Amino acid sequence: MKANKMKLLVTGGAGFIGSNFIHYIISEHSDWEIVNLDKLTYAGNLENLQDIENNPRYQFVKGDIADRKLISNLLQDRIDVIINFAAESHVDRSILDASPFIETNIKGTQTLLEGARQYWVGKFIQVSTDEVYGATEKGKFTEESPLSPNSPYSASKAAADFLCHAYWKTYQLPVIITRCSNNLGPFQFPEKLIPLAITNALENKPIPIYGDGLHVRDWIYVLDHCRALDFTLQKGKPGEIYNIAANEERTNLELIHRLLDVMDNPQSLIKFVADRPGHDRRYALDITKITHELGWKPLYSFEKALAATVDWYLNHESWWRQIKSGDYAKYYDRMYSHR
Repeated sequence: MKANKMKLLVTGGAGFIGSNFIHYIISEHSDWEIVNLDKLTYAGNLENLQDIENNPRYQFVKGDIADRKLISNLLQDRIDVIINFAAESHVDRSILDASPFIETNIKGTQTLLEGARQYWVGKFIQVSTDEVYGATEKGKFTEESPLSPNSPYSASKAAADFLCHAYWKTYQLPVIITRCSNNLGPFQFPEKLIPLAITNALENKPIPIYGDGLHVRDWIYVLDHCRALDFTLQKGKPGEIYNIAANEERTNLELIHRLLDVMDNPQSLIKFVADRPGHDRRYALDITKITHELGWKPLYSFEKALAATVDWYLNHESWWRQIKSGDYAKYYDRMYSHR
């Protein structure tokens, strides 16, 4: 699936999913150009993109998506598509302090939308999350399901989605919203469950699991998510929402049991900690729409994705050790020492 030459503004491209997406696009589309705008907060890491930093089709700009002047300057130099990954995304951090989530996820998104309207960008893709739907005990959320966010993080993402919808309805700005399930894969910051578990297991440290460990998530390999975004970019219809998932539901406890088996580590590393406030029990997405309308489907099974993820962290020890030895260590102690 190839499209004509395009220039993309990728926001938050030094983070986990954003950096994987940039690698994917550079590899799959030989004539596409990318401008990567990232504020380089704690989870943004230019080491994720070190191997392409000198690629003539790639440019990095350090900056904030809420900076109107910067956004205007970037969009003056023809941008065909904006893909907004930039977000504060960790639920635990939003519980400690929601302010950065409001600033980036809501104000930042509105700034991008306004810039896209002013310079009439050809397509705006808002990368959202399944968490905006809230929790469900049975069945799956469709794109028509009402939003019912339960954390400051998911509430800020839902607000951004509503803004995107409003810009489509009011100004006919060609906005598309994608909502994806939990990702796993390379470059994920080790505060998230899977990289935390992998790196703690490698250090023979306890692996914290909230509550009874029976919270259910649907896991998708990050490269499958990147493929879905590529399909959406090329074939998606403005004004539409597309759910993205892999139909690979696991409880957190099942996930960690399997991960420890893959790594040949003892199950005794599991440590149950006090549950997170407002912790959603289960997320599940219906992906009929993107499968039927755009022709996308996931290629990685959960087992294949987990094995690939473990291998990546095993082979990139210096990457995660540098992160875990810095400011993150203080945050980790703050989050889990009292639980």
